[in-house]
Amino acid sequence: MATAQAPEMLAGVAKQAALAGGAELMKWRGRFETHEKGPSDYVTDADLASQEAIRSLLSDRFPDHQFVGEESDRPGLPEPGRLCWVVDPLDGTTNYLHDFPCFAVSVAVVLAGKPLAGAIFDPIREELFWAAKGLGAWRGGTRLATSGVRSLSEALVAISLPASVVTESPDLRDFVRIAPRCQAVRRIGSAALNLAYVACGRLDTYWAREIHAWDVAAGALLVTEAGGVVTDSAGGEFSVWQPPCIASCGADLHADLLSQLRD
Repeated sequence: MATAQAPEMLAGVAKQAALAGGAELMKWRGRFETHEKGPSDYVTDADLASQEAIRSLLSDRFPDHQFVGEESDRPGLPEPGRLCWVVDPLDGTTNYLHDFPCFAVSVAVVLAGKPLAGAIFDPIREELFWAAKGLGAWRGGTRLATSGVRSLSEALVAISLPASVVTESPDLRDFVRIAPRCQAVRRIGSAALNLAYVACGRLDTYWAREIHAWDVAAGALLVTEAGGVVTDSAGGEFSVWQPPCIASCGADLHADLLSQLRD
């Protein structure tokens, strides 16, 4: 069963874990080997080293908690009622491969599909985003708030596309539908940073149809704790175990985006 650790304490551990993973990513820059997991889907020595550093830290602190990481042998749903750490040790692997400076570590602790605490660390910019349920979202010691944008026409929008994109992809149809209706669209290649940027007001809304729990668990909590909205693609309740993920700075913009995605 779930233990009674306070979200603030869990957030502190999430921050430590994200920083440990980020240190590994910086250590491995320029000297890693790459392996292909699937079409246009890669893993590097850095992914594995980062995940091992995070897993080691978490298992030392919480040996009774479960762990789901992107590079786990068999990631799956946790047992009901148990706290589970959900980790992406390198979100933005393709960017990392090309030394494109937009990647991050994402660490969250989840109970029954809901994040209790989480952290996202960008080791290039040395920005540490974190949140604890009921205690707000933060960048370092600065409390975050989403932007005040209310309509899609004023919004800077971000989208995630799957690793392997085909011309019939619903994600591309979404892109074609939304691009003429918003101020601009960005695809930065890191779902975790997209959500962190919605939380701090750099982006106004973000969506992804093909996404994984480890990509969005920490970021979804950041957005809601910063005053934003996160749902599934129909506007229903969000669960980290059931993508897709739609996140916006507020209810008006969220409704505007959902109406376009449904058409």
